[in-house]
Amino acid sequence: MINLRAKALQVPEIRQFANQIANIPDAVDFTIGQPDFPTPDPIKIAAVQAILDNKTGYSHNAGLLELRQAVASFFQDKYNFTYDPETEIVITNGASEGIDAIFRTILNEGDEVILPAPIYSAYEPIIQLCGAKVVYLNTVDTNFLPSPERLKSLITSKTKAILFNYPSNPTGTVLNKELLDELVAVIEKHELFVISDEIYSENTYSGKHCSFASYPSLKDKLFLIHGLSKSHSMTGWRIGYVLGAAHLMEHVLKVHLYNSICASLPSQMAAIEALTNCRNAPAVMNEEYKKRLAYGQERLQRMGLDVVAPNGAFYIFPSIKKYELSAFDFATKLLHEKGVAVVPGSGFTSYGEGFIRISYACSMDVLKEGMDRLEAFVQGLK
Repeated sequence: MINLRAKALQVPEIRQFANQIANIPDAVDFTIGQPDFPTPDPIKIAAVQAILDNKTGYSHNAGLLELRQAVASFFQDKYNFTYDPETEIVITNGASEGIDAIFRTILNEGDEVILPAPIYSAYEPIIQLCGAKVVYLNTVDTNFLPSPERLKSLITSKTKAILFNYPSNPTGTVLNKELLDELVAVIEKHELFVISDEIYSENTYSGKHCSFASYPSLKDKLFLIHGLSKSHSMTGWRIGYVLGAAHLMEHVLKVHLYNSICASLPSQMAAIEALTNCRNAPAVMNEEYKKRLAYGQERLQRMGLDVVAPNGAFYIFPSIKKYELSAFDFATKLLHEKGVAVVPGSGFTSYGEGFIRISYACSMDVLKEGMDRLEAFVQGLK
């Protein structure tokens, strides 16, 4: 009676461990990638005012034109690429709904999608629900960065799309301009879609984020996914956006509107404020993230845990391969013996086995306490 693909879905390991915390007093939570900062006050005030002004109905299916214009202006001003707010931008219920809408727009039974791995766990289930297949691009031995040569070797006649997520969840790695140029040189030669999930672009800590959308040669095959959850600490507001060429977005819009009609109107009003008058909010938060990253990385190295230095998002992905425990068993033992919740790397595909993900989207006090407990734990394993 149940769709077999839906029946095969599993609760992701991120949630498996996050959900256990309620039963463990004084647990330290390093699981969820949710900023610990409050949403900036001007954004909250804009939403309250929208409610008081009775702006609580439907908007255009693609979102308020004023918000789409704000999205277009943000990317034009900061990254110097242009999308038409009338035809090339759709506001979605978070970036997650945008991802779902894209995959359901482009995938047919038997198509293949290439994903660099380890990677965020929510992509593969959506691909599988569409009847398509995931092909993994192993990045473990290349410092979690996709090899252009390896990418080229994986592209076949069945490849419908390649998805990139940089800055990366779970590794925190970023793509520099030189590597991006090499990847684009490979992609340009093939008829396929590029899906670039750049939700963490504003959480890049040194240098400037490099976007696939800055390459004109990709415009007709690129979907750019973005949103405000991470940059402006607005996870629960559920505002994301998809940008793409008009001939692609007309179909994404149809899938989106049959799924959810439109994004919440008060949240859209808040998003306008975020993108116009609160553009500096991510930079303020990033100063704290950088301090936490430096501290967490130094502590892990002192413990003897190898780490590929991250430069974005708010995750560290240390190796635990020296211990005779699977990532799942390591995380389970750590949670029940020391009250520290991390996510096993195996939750980010099998290529994440031998690693754990630590989210430092928490206060410095919490981070210090968790690192103290983790250090005591690994000393016990020695």
